[in-house]
Amino acid sequence: MATSIDVLGMLIPNGGYVQVGEDYEGIQFIDCKPITKKQYEDGFAQFDKMKAKQDAEKAASKAALFEKLGITEEEAQLLFS
Repeated sequence: MATSIDVLGMLIPNGGYVQVGEDYEGIQFIDCKPITKKQYEDGFAQFDKMKAKQDAEKAASKAALFEKLGITEEEAQLLFS
């Protein structure tokens, strides 16, 4: 589940804001273009979708690598333990 820090990092990646608390009202836009409360609130679902997609892509890449190497994930873990 996305946190406020996750959402702000996604929507304003270069920073320029300060936030006190977890609410939109606690955000002070200092050196960045302000976002709206709706963008902030919608950002939680957007971040969760983006994170799920990234996790799925990472898992697929990992599975493809194991297949290419001809080993299972458990065998790979044995190599690094």
